[in-house]
Amino acid sequence: MMKGFVHVYTGNGKGKTTAAFGLALRASGAGLKVFIGQFIKGQLYHEIQAVNKFIKNITVKQYGIDCFIINEPTEKDKAAAQKGLEDMKNIIASREYNMVIMDEVNMALYYGLIDIGALLDIIDNRPKNIELILTGRYAPHALIEKADLVTEMTEIKHYYRVGVEARKGIEF
Repeated sequence: MMKGFVHVYTGNGKGKTTAAFGLALRASGAGLKVFIGQFIKGQLYHEIQAVNKFIKNITVKQYGIDCFIINEPTEKDKAAAQKGLEDMKNIIASREYNMVIMDEVNMALYYGLIDIGALLDIIDNRPKNIELILTGRYAPHALIEKADLVTEMTEIKHYYRVGVEARKGIEF
C-alpha cells in the first residue's frame, strides 16, 4: 500500500464493528495482514470465531475483561485498555500488519480508560502506509479532525427498542 488512511466509524447506530470487520475481510482477500484489537470487549463474539476458523491473515486480540457497559469500569478494565493501547502502538510500529483496527477505542476514550493524547500520538507517529480504523460511539472532536474518513452510523429505527434481544449470529 502506498498511503494508509485513518478511518473513524462512530455514532449510535448499529454497524461500526461490522464495517471494520468488513474492511478486514476485504483486506484479507487482497492478501493484506490485519490486526484487530478490541477495547472493552472480552467476550467471545461470533465474528472472532469466524476469523479464527477461516482466515489466516487476520489476528484478533481483546483488551477487555468482560463487558462493563451496564456497570462502571474497574481498575482492571482501565489496565486492560491501557495494555491494549500500548500493544497497538507496538504493533503499528512493527510494520507487520497493513491494516490495524482499534475496535471500540472511542468507548475506551469516553470512559476515560485511555488518554486521547496517547491515541493521537500513535496516529501521528504511525508508518504512513498503515491503514488505521477506529470504531465506537462518541468519537471525540480531536479524533474526528485527525481522521481522513469519518462515518457516523445514525440509528433511525432499531428492533431493540421494541424488546428484541441481541440475536446469535446477527448482533453477536
